[in-house]
Amino acid sequence: MKKRIKYFALALFLILSIVIIYMLLWGKLFPYSPIIIGFDKYELNNTIIYVQQGAIFNEFTRLDTLTKSVESFHELKFINKPKIFIFKDNESYYQRSVSKARFCAFSSGALIISPWALKEDKQGIISLDIYIKHELSHILIYNYNGFLGEFRYPSWLLEGLAMYSVNQLGTSFYPNIEDTYEAIRAGNFMPPEYFKTNKEDEININVKYKIAFIYSEFGCIVDYLVKTYGKEKFIKYVKALLEENDNEGEFRKVYSRDFNKVISEFKEYVNKTQN
Repeated sequence: MKKRIKYFALALFLILSIVIIYMLLWGKLFPYSPIIIGFDKYELNNTIIYVQQGAIFNEFTRLDTLTKSVESFHELKFINKPKIFIFKDNESYYQRSVSKARFCAFSSGALIISPWALKEDKQGIISLDIYIKHELSHILIYNYNGFLGEFRYPSWLLEGLAMYSVNQLGTSFYPNIEDTYEAIRAGNFMPPEYFKTNKEDEININVKYKIAFIYSEFGCIVDYLVKTYGKEKFIKYVKALLEENDNEGEFRKVYSRDFNKVISEFKEYVNKTQN
């Protein structure tokens, strides 16, 4: 009986090991894999770009120059070079991506780019530079937070910081400040603390592109903080949360005000700016 249990445990361990290895090399854990198979590696000054064999890509310099402006706004330096992955087709991307989004950034420093995002850039639908800098903003924060940064850093701030720092409001699918304000005045508003929690589904957002509006809303909140209290305090707040997992506490230390009180003041400000 003991031998059977031992053999069963060993077999289970081997099966799980095979599954994990497969997931790392070809599946959803690919962005965390220390071994990259089927991609050609190009190490540049600021980034490492991996191009899947069979893919056509030649804009290495363009991508490699995008890190500098991200570092400049955040007043932080990348600890490790971001790893950017280019795929030969949609199937290869879906196989290794945890979502169907055009881009995904991970705490491992990996940024995966969908093939259709590259096509949309050439068609003028999106700006590849803006989107990549948005994701690089996430990776820069993750550089200082590690794996837990994907879960512990305030999700609303992660997106608002990225939106504001790369001037993404008003581009492609994202409403500009005026249109975002108009939607908020119409009753649309995602409380920052609800974002990516079970409470998010309780909020009714009646706009054309829900996630684009939410991201723009958070970008507007950052814009309000910078305009009202200055960029220096905002960056201090951003950096404080790299050390402490206490949004309300760190916000109060920097701004001497309660977070939700300032959010209420932001909404009042939006209503007052109505033409």
